[in-house]
Amino acid sequence: MYPISRHSQRLHLRELHPDDAEGVFAIYGDARATEHMSFDPRTREDVQAILARSIASAAADPRQEYALAVVGTDDGRLIGLGRLALDPHQPRAATFGFALNPDTWGNGFGTETVRLLLACAFEDLDLHRVWGARSPLNTASARTMERAGFTEEGCIREHVQRGGQWSDSVTHSILDHEYAAVAK
Repeated sequence: MYPISRHSQRLHLRELHPDDAEGVFAIYGDARATEHMSFDPRTREDVQAILARSIASAAADPRQEYALAVVGTDDGRLIGLGRLALDPHQPRAATFGFALNPDTWGNGFGTETVRLLLACAFEDLDLHRVWGARSPLNTASARTMERAGFTEEGCIREHVQRGGQWSDSVTHSILDHEYAAVAK
């Protein structure tokens, strides 16, 4: 499916463009934004490569990855990223993730972003299950997923290695019928 375009009152979820590099770097290059992610802050060159790969993946047939920009509807500024990756081993299932520019934290944009991603997953892509993992220390992400209707499933032990250290991940999921109940 291309292009993806979803709106809420304050946000627009859309395909990434080459001119999004600075907005993506403001997130992936920021130590605060990547503190609980599986990677260290990215360089500008890393971001350019990620952006090019994400844009190219949008043209794949069948499309397996939806890396999307989150922009403000008032000014069009990129404030976040969302991602759905279809799981080839689980029909009608995907993993998801999201990241926001730290300058926007605390305004409810996380929950709004996740709800837009879920609308895309369940309404546009007709998925059955969406799941994601977070750092056990990322309590803000836990609250965001709970508000969006996710259920905490459990812990994947020593799931992520970063800086030579292994850390656990906490998994959350939501099913199509659960989404339908909270989306009303």
